[in-house]
Amino acid sequence: MKEVTKEVYLKWYEDMLLWRKFEDKLAALYIQQKVRGFLHLYNGQEAVLAGALHVMNLGGKDKMITAYRNHVQPIGMGVDPKRVMAELLGKVTGTSKGMGGSMHIFSKEHGFYGGHGIVGAQIPVGAGMAFADKYFETGGVTLTYFGDGAARQGSLHEAFNMAMLWKLPVVFICENNGYAMGTSVERTANHTDIWKLGLGYEMPCGPVDGMNPVKVAEAMHEAMERARRGDGPTFLEMKTYRYRGHSMSDAQLYRSKEEVEEYRKIDPITQVLDIIKENNYATEAEIETIDERVKDLVEECVTFAEESEFPTAQQLYDVVYEQENYPFIPHRL
Repeated sequence: MKEVTKEVYLKWYEDMLLWRKFEDKLAALYIQQKVRGFLHLYNGQEAVLAGALHVMNLGGKDKMITAYRNHVQPIGMGVDPKRVMAELLGKVTGTSKGMGGSMHIFSKEHGFYGGHGIVGAQIPVGAGMAFADKYFETGGVTLTYFGDGAARQGSLHEAFNMAMLWKLPVVFICENNGYAMGTSVERTANHTDIWKLGLGYEMPCGPVDGMNPVKVAEAMHEAMERARRGDGPTFLEMKTYRYRGHSMSDAQLYRSKEEVEEYRKIDPITQVLDIIKENNYATEAEIETIDERVKDLVEECVTFAEESEFPTAQQLYDVVYEQENYPFIPHRL
């Protein structure tokens, strides 16, 4: 695994802070009714993404697919955050021309394949993407994310079985933030160790501290190297926590403020910042500069999105079907 250096910690801090502030701004825009529909925020789970990005082959063949809590992942993979903000505001400059919205951020160019609103639907799709990588011998690995609620879907078992049978280059990652909407893990099954679902398929599996980017990077590196060798999939349970509700409409009556505050004591951003300060990786002035840079970038994203145009009615017809020149798809259907 690539060494976790001073530069990595500084990047982690700036990236995770940007993701947190980006989501905070979206929450404010939602209240102003500038973001419509549902809005699911990633606050608290940033280490799961930061650790994975450290070991991914960005700009290469590695890909990522996830559920509807999907705003910051494409930013981490290289998508211009202004375009993500524009998509959430329904503008034509967005990643899906304003027609995907909060749940459906995509960027094929950067290897990010959504953003899926149907619970668990992305699990077999991720396995299918990995099958394509194996079939075409691309050397890529697909990271397939889902929540603890989606882990109860039958499609997970079908995907796990096929992935092991065909030794697909996929890493299945459950971001266990404790609650499926408002239902705790304890109420959904007679066991709370979700990672043990992999044992029934003899799939390498295990729990990971999802609040620590170093622990995430180590586990992801081992899993991705296994996939690249042709040894098949891995199932990792990232034990993490979300500081906000399931969505903006969630009153959070199922948990106490004291519980949330306990988890704030292990905030991934604070953990990284503490290491930066303890090792004198940056001065207070340099940290303040990073904070200001993040603040300015978020404001640039808002300005860009608000000044962009809404799609025209004609676009409804223009994007119904777009022919791709794939060798295995007929030119005419």
